[in-house]
Amino acid sequence: MDKVRIGGVPEHFNLPIHLAVENGWFSKEGIDLAWSDFPGGSGYMKEALRKKEVDLCILLTEGIVTDILKGNPSKIVSSFVKTSLTWGIHTSVDYTEDNSSIFDKKIAISRFGSGSHLMPIVNAMMEDQQIDLGQFVEVNDINGGIKSLNSGDAEIFYWEKFTTKPYLEKGRLKKIDEFISPWPCFMIAATNDFIASKPSLISKVLKIIHHANHHFMEKSNASQLVAERYNLNEKDAERWYHATEWSVNGWVSNKMLEGVLYSLKEAKIVDQDCSTQGIIWKRNERK
Repeated sequence: MDKVRIGGVPEHFNLPIHLAVENGWFSKEGIDLAWSDFPGGSGYMKEALRKKEVDLCILLTEGIVTDILKGNPSKIVSSFVKTSLTWGIHTSVDYTEDNSSIFDKKIAISRFGSGSHLMPIVNAMMEDQQIDLGQFVEVNDINGGIKSLNSGDAEIFYWEKFTTKPYLEKGRLKKIDEFISPWPCFMIAATNDFIASKPSLISKVLKIIHHANHHFMEKSNASQLVAERYNLNEKDAERWYHATEWSVNGWVSNKMLEGVLYSLKEAKIVDQDCSTQGIIWKRNERK
C-alpha cells in the first residue's frame, strides 16, 4: 500500500476524512492514510511541511499562502472548505472593557504565522487600526490561550467559534465579538517533493477526499455526528453544518488568492513584490 501522511486540526471540519478512513475508502484504493492531529493549528502544520514530517496538510488559507510566499517548499493542491471561517474573539470571563478597544491589547496566538496571529492583524486593518508585534503572546494551542487569558498574560484570543463553545459553556472563556475571514477558510497543501514524486497518488487521494466531502454534505445525520464527536450541543452543530460547504473538486480561484495576497500586503505580513505565481499546483507539472 502507498502510505500518505496527512495532518489537520482536531476539529469538526475534518470529519469527512476521518469517516472516509473508517469506511475503508482509502485502503480500498491501496492507500494507507496516516492522520496526525495538530492542535496548535496552521503554524505547526507549516513547520511540519517544511520538515517533511507530513506529505499533505489541511491548513488555513491565509496561513499556507503566507508561508509559501516566505519559502515553504509546498503548494496548494486543492481547496477543502469553501466557506469562510468565523473566528470568535475571546477574553477572560472577568474582562469588562469596551469591544472597540481590543486592538491595543495583548493578543494570545498559537504561533507566529498561524491563523490566530494573522486574523487579528487583518481584522485591525479592516477597521483602519494597527497591531504592533509586541502585542502578541505565543501560547501554543487553545488550552494555552485559555490559560493566558485567565492568568492575565494576554487579554484577547481569536479561535474558531464553535471549537471554543464548550469552554464558554463551562465558564472558562467569554466571547465578546466575532470576525469572519474574507476568503474560504481551508486549503490542502502538499510538499513539493511529494508533488514531484507522487503526482498520481495525490490525485487519487484528492478524489477520495472530494467524494468524502460530497457524501458528508448529503449525510442526513451529519450534524448529529459532529455534536457527538466534538462535544457540541446539537443546535450548535446544526448551525455550523448548515453554514459550511466543503469542496468537491480541486479548483482554487486565483482571484481569491489575489484577494488574500492584497490583505497580507496591506497588513505588511508579506513583501509588496510577492505574487500568486507558484502557489497552486498545476496538474500537468512534474516539478
